[in-house]
Amino acid sequence: MILEELVNGLLIESSKYECKSKLNREDVLGWLKTIAGFANAEGGNFYIGVEDKSNRLIGFDREDVDNERNYFNNQVNEHLIPRPELHISFLQYKVKDKERYIIQVNVPESKVKPVVLKYKGIPSIFMRRDGFTNGATYEEIIEMSIKSKNTQYDVLYSDEEYDPNNFQQLQDFCAKHNEKNPHITDKAFKSMGFFDENNKLSNGATLFADGYDGDKTQVQCSLFSGFNKGSERIITINRYCGNITSVIEYILEFVHQRMNRSIKKLGDGRINIDAYPERALFEGVINAVAHRDYYLDGTQIQVDMFKDRLEISSPGGFYHGEKMGKTYDLSQIISKRRNEIISSVLVRCNVMEAAGTGFDKIIEEYEGEDDLHKPYICSSSDHFTLVLPDLTYEGGIDNSENPIVEFVPVPNGTSYDAQVLSFCYYKARKVAEIAEVLGISDSTYLRKNILGNMVDTGYLIFNKEGRASYYKTNPEMVRV
Repeated sequence: MILEELVNGLLIESSKYECKSKLNREDVLGWLKTIAGFANAEGGNFYIGVEDKSNRLIGFDREDVDNERNYFNNQVNEHLIPRPELHISFLQYKVKDKERYIIQVNVPESKVKPVVLKYKGIPSIFMRRDGFTNGATYEEIIEMSIKSKNTQYDVLYSDEEYDPNNFQQLQDFCAKHNEKNPHITDKAFKSMGFFDENNKLSNGATLFADGYDGDKTQVQCSLFSGFNKGSERIITINRYCGNITSVIEYILEFVHQRMNRSIKKLGDGRINIDAYPERALFEGVINAVAHRDYYLDGTQIQVDMFKDRLEISSPGGFYHGEKMGKTYDLSQIISKRRNEIISSVLVRCNVMEAAGTGFDKIIEEYEGEDDLHKPYICSSSDHFTLVLPDLTYEGGIDNSENPIVEFVPVPNGTSYDAQVLSFCYYKARKVAEIAEVLGISDSTYLRKNILGNMVDTGYLIFNKEGRASYYKTNPEMVRV
């Protein structure tokens, strides 16, 4: 029996299908690139249990076909980023009254491109053309990126089906924060795009499910004994994965249990002061969760508590927003929604404004504080960080101290690179100032071999005002 007898309408000359009698465990790359190529092109069908060229059915028994499907899924999950949308089905036929099965994998054209095949640490991009799968050209990669650049992770639909019983924690969260509308109806969920007409959950919806414990929502919370990560003892470091509402509550609980509290005298009375105002902390956590880039695998929301401040860092820069090294003017930040479904759910739960980022409320909570107790935010291409000063620490955040910076070694660099990048991180510096800090002369070696090399490699930003030359650390190249 051949494939054409089992699959109605199959065109032998079509370039949109490929067959494998069995998945080759010794050459995983050989068949994975076909899946990636279909997803990056116009889609196609991949048949397992069918002899190549002859299309003769080899098939599997019931146990083996299930094992083959599981192996296929595991390899796709491990090596294809982002995982393409796949529709997997078993096609049954009989040989001498015995049931046999082949696997049909329908691979639609991916809404998010390029789909990258990462194997043995090496990323590759493949394209399907005229019945063959080859490496994508530079022009094809650019075209794929342009077509999919506006697609958000959370609005794409998964293979999971909506069951209202799987979202009790979300309903409890809504009831806690929205007394007027404590319950989210199926109709409201559907209007938000939570699930589609086929009852399939969006990617964003799956992150709210009661049993979710995947890496997409991972958070790491740390408490340090001093002012920075590099030279101080770590008191606590906790990692957590769970659904979005549990992540929000986990972060808040972590900070509440460990933050300082004090008493402030006011005239004849006194008031209790928390290190971080409740509303500012809540808005900061909600903002990090709502605007996180969930496409980025292997990342996490980072919550770091220091002696003088709290830092909340979220993967992904501001969506379609401006990159900024550091700004205290939070009210001027316009951040478009990166995650439409997730944001809509949080708005419905009354924990997020329908418009804006909530930064205005953070400013209000710190109103009247001195300059050393003003919150600020930093943004780069791959993360943004909100910094909340500890109101119980009288010294505030002293940015005159040079931060400890982390960076990939500068090509052809010198032993002075870290010191220069630290000294120039918060403020542009003159050559004479840099030379004094380094304890060396203002020489050609300093200007060309040290500073010039870091400018050429993108680690320093060079500006000239009149006859004076200024150098400032490029925040895209280092982390504090």
